[in-house]
Amino acid sequence: MSQAVRYTEPAIVMVNEMADANVAGSERLDGDAGGSVLRGWLRAEGFGDLTRSRPVIGVCSSWSELNPCNAGLRDLAAAVKRGVIQAGGLPLEFPTISIGENFVSPTSMLLRNLMSMDVEEMVRRSPIDGVVLLGGCDKTIPAMLMGAASAGKPAVVVAAGPRLESRFRGEPLVTDDYWRLAAQRRAGEIDDREWDQLETCFNISVGTCNVMGTASTMAIATEAMGMSLPGSAVIPAPDGRRSQAAERSGIQAVLAVRNDLTPSQVMTQAALDNGMRAVLAVSGSANALIHLAAIAARLDLDMSPARVKQLAETTPTLTAVRPAGPTLLSAFHEAGGVPTLLRGLGDLMDLDAVTVTGLTWRDLLADAAQPDGTVIRTARQPIHAQSEIRVLHGNLAPRGAIVRTSTATPALLKHAGPAVVFDGVDDMYARINDPALNIAADSVLILRGIGPQGAPGMPEANGIPIPDALYRSGVRDMLRVTDARVSGTHPGTMVLHVTPEAAVGGPLGAVRDGDTVSLDALAGALTVHIDDAELARRSTRPPTTSSGQATRGYEALYVDHVLQADEGCDFDFLRGGEFGRVAR
Repeated sequence: MSQAVRYTEPAIVMVNEMADANVAGSERLDGDAGGSVLRGWLRAEGFGDLTRSRPVIGVCSSWSELNPCNAGLRDLAAAVKRGVIQAGGLPLEFPTISIGENFVSPTSMLLRNLMSMDVEEMVRRSPIDGVVLLGGCDKTIPAMLMGAASAGKPAVVVAAGPRLESRFRGEPLVTDDYWRLAAQRRAGEIDDREWDQLETCFNISVGTCNVMGTASTMAIATEAMGMSLPGSAVIPAPDGRRSQAAERSGIQAVLAVRNDLTPSQVMTQAALDNGMRAVLAVSGSANALIHLAAIAARLDLDMSPARVKQLAETTPTLTAVRPAGPTLLSAFHEAGGVPTLLRGLGDLMDLDAVTVTGLTWRDLLADAAQPDGTVIRTARQPIHAQSEIRVLHGNLAPRGAIVRTSTATPALLKHAGPAVVFDGVDDMYARINDPALNIAADSVLILRGIGPQGAPGMPEANGIPIPDALYRSGVRDMLRVTDARVSGTHPGTMVLHVTPEAAVGGPLGAVRDGDTVSLDALAGALTVHIDDAELARRSTRPPTTSSGQATRGYEALYVDHVLQADEGCDFDFLRGGEFGRVAR
């Protein structure tokens, strides 16, 4: 950042005051007989008198070699521990499951709720007073926030950070370039030698996607909600400043315990609104809408499509980070990152919302860098007067759908064309390039049956390709409609999260080849042009699904209890206020 945010000084003052004090720690590790037994077990790991009379801070990490995005978290955990010890606490590290977007089949979204349950139960039932949560790849931070919200103990989040940018053909290379390059490869425009070269330079460090994908979007939302330290969201993963922020987060966790500052006191309705406004102002990943809805419901708060629509209509777009525009994520960070973004939004934010620092945003933004007017603008001179994430309704989406206009082709944002319907991914790949398929540039591609229950897990439908013949003729985008999600790194005109999904009888399952489907993004409308009686008659047909019914294990639990996209795809039995402080 070009100008430091003043939030460490109060923390350091408090640390110095409490360094020699007899700080009350976890009662389960303190002086009674039960505490003696627990301390004795910890001595087997080499711990000595550090276990007495001090706050115990869990360091919950989703580090894994099966998750390159999170592979730097082991080093960050060490930095967090330094901070905890400096503040007079005892850090105890423990793992949670790690879900890497590209390494989990059929989708990491299937496991988000499982991870949230893992975090909740370990935080609730372990002899810790508070926790620092280390995550990165798309679903890990949402899962951790969901679990922490339900567990009810003080928590601070440390994001993994984006990986470094690389270069290919003399130009900057970032994650969203993959989709363009893959299409060129399929068209024969990139040969074997160059493709091998691309593989070696596409990712040159650990860390999350270095664009405004879901990981960066959720890190930004987390900071704007006050659950991570100001200025920390998009520091590059290998940057020494990220380790410094992790160390300060360890200090802050001890102070949060001392002040009994729980997630429900930070993640208020005002804070959730701040997080959503930040997502909207950066034209972030549409996946964030699902995750914030799930977090809100854990705390009996509101992040329904109606509320998102209201916020979107009053939130300007202040930056255009790829894939939503030409700006590199690194430039957004160096221009001031989240604090400068929030300063640009000004009174649209609730600046009196409390953060994990114990200070409000009004206090914290005093020394934040001013928007430069180019990379980050102000609400008075925005890129667009409204957000570029639009909430849609209509007879195809009675409970809502989403379109990200910043990554769309403008001419397709008001478009009508004949539907070409695919029942699941296998059907799509089997027929998308069939010469007999009646498909043209104005067709509307419908991919259904892969929502929360239908897939199951609501995967990213990044594979809705432009048919090869159309691509070779120069077509680079088409209107695509699905009850699935899409990667926040993916460009194109895609209507997502159609709710209710086809697999539970939603009207998307009633669309047939040749039906006229229209999108009017400005009016917020998604429509199939058949009369209500015919739509109702077709909707009595058995719902379409691509996976069949799960019969065992976690997948069966998921299918039985997962909610729809407008409710955050959480489990019905996990919604509700925080559990509260358990006996320790």
